[in-house]
Amino acid sequence: MFKFKSEGNPVIEHKFTADPAAFVEGDTLWLFTGHDYEGNQKGYKMKDWCVFSTTDLKNWTEYPTPLKVSDFTWDKTGKAYAGQAIKRNGKYYWYISTDGSGIGVAVADKPQGPYKDAIGKPLLTNADCFASTHNWTCIDPAVFVDNNGQAWLFWGNGVCYYAKLKSNMVEIDGKVNKIDFAGFKFEEAPWVHKYKDNYYLSYASGLPEKTAYAIAKNVNGPYVYKEILNEVAGNSGTNHQAIVEFKGKWYFIYHNGTLERNGNSFSRSVCIDQLHYNKDGSIKRVEMTTEGIK
Repeated sequence: MFKFKSEGNPVIEHKFTADPAAFVEGDTLWLFTGHDYEGNQKGYKMKDWCVFSTTDLKNWTEYPTPLKVSDFTWDKTGKAYAGQAIKRNGKYYWYISTDGSGIGVAVADKPQGPYKDAIGKPLLTNADCFASTHNWTCIDPAVFVDNNGQAWLFWGNGVCYYAKLKSNMVEIDGKVNKIDFAGFKFEEAPWVHKYKDNYYLSYASGLPEKTAYAIAKNVNGPYVYKEILNEVAGNSGTNHQAIVEFKGKWYFIYHNGTLERNGNSFSRSVCIDQLHYNKDGSIKRVEMTTEGIK
């Protein structure tokens, strides 16, 4: 384990991290990220994922590499893409994607891992993405468990797909559907969270990517477009978010390319800023800061 202290944004400065996801267990926030190669890259080079924890958003622990793309023997690309982990049934499930081979799921007994391939094959592939034609459409899985215990998986590039998960968390339950609504300019990186009686779908929009969001009264919609949530994140063409409540406050976790001096669109860094709701349930636009969480 490696312990370090955050001095602001980016939160992690000793390596390049991207595509954050997080959940809270007890008094601990667990942060899961992709792992970009060293600075000034000219393309995506990710071979593994990282896991960190904190109890105060200042003092952090990094754990040994919990999962590698080579752990999924069915993958033919060797490129690790975004994912999200969640606790269910006393175990931890990490849904990951690769550059064209599909979405997989890994399982562990502890949030820090080590994780192993849970089913030995993809959970979803391009064949499940019925409205898409390009090779990198089956990416960016996001899992959400509703109050009634039903788990849902959202994913996609260009088209936002979703499906129910069976209670074992390693099988799709029923058919794959897609989300569409007026004003929906979906690029990738879906994330679903609930606040009071509303379901929020946030996602990367356009290219270079901003984060936008929509609201619904049911997890599967219909969603109504609201507005931009986060502008283009400095020096990065992509924008990938996680939204979580931690110790009574809400946080927006994202990446940018501003780690001095070698950050860019392919050498990204995770940042955290606060997220605030308006009285009507809409969300104030996120203010990206260098100072980070104080």
